[in-house]
Amino acid sequence: MKVKNQKFVMLDLVCYVIFPLAVWHLTREPIGDYYAMLLSSVPGIIYTVYRFMALKKVNVFGIYILTTLVIGTLLDVLAGSALQLLWNSVIFAYVLAGVFLVSILIRRPISLYFALDFTELQGYNRPFTKRLFYKKKKLTIFNWITVAFAVQDVLLASIKAWLIIEYGVEAFDKGIILRQVLNWGIAFLIMGGFFYIGKIIKEKPELVDEVKEEMGAEK
Repeated sequence: MKVKNQKFVMLDLVCYVIFPLAVWHLTREPIGDYYAMLLSSVPGIIYTVYRFMALKKVNVFGIYILTTLVIGTLLDVLAGSALQLLWNSVIFAYVLAGVFLVSILIRRPISLYFALDFTELQGYNRPFTKRLFYKKKKLTIFNWITVAFAVQDVLLASIKAWLIIEYGVEAFDKGIILRQVLNWGIAFLIMGGFFYIGKIIKEKPELVDEVKEEMGAEK
């Protein structure tokens, strides 16, 4: 598992940072800023689809990845100019942050469903795990994890907006590096939240017994 994680970290770096920056700087002069931006997104799109296929199952996380990929690509293609493409990415990030926050308000924190997808892939019963995750303290942690996702998008969008105002289309390569740094930084916080939830479940087996009794009583 550790080797596999290291592999994905390297692929993240290559497909989301190195390739886009290389394509951007090598092609912007011969084909123009707008088309260079579109072309630079191709490695990331292919890699994202590959990671989605690696899950081998359609789930909430997979639907989220594909939906954001399709909408993001469509916004890029319809932008019409390099500067508008950059602004579209800012607006889209704010919208995604709003989606995360709304999911908390309707008691369906997206991070909880991401966790359900991953635990199900490991062989755990989804209805049972969902009931366990909705216990009060764990639900609160999932809400905060979802807030972290929203904060990530808001920070990225706000800094990108400032970069666009300051540097125009030159903000593109700075945004690529910034996005990956923020993604990794927030990812550590999010993973810490997931590990803490696992720790709570492990240290309090009575919660598992409680869920078993509840589900047994409903049959």
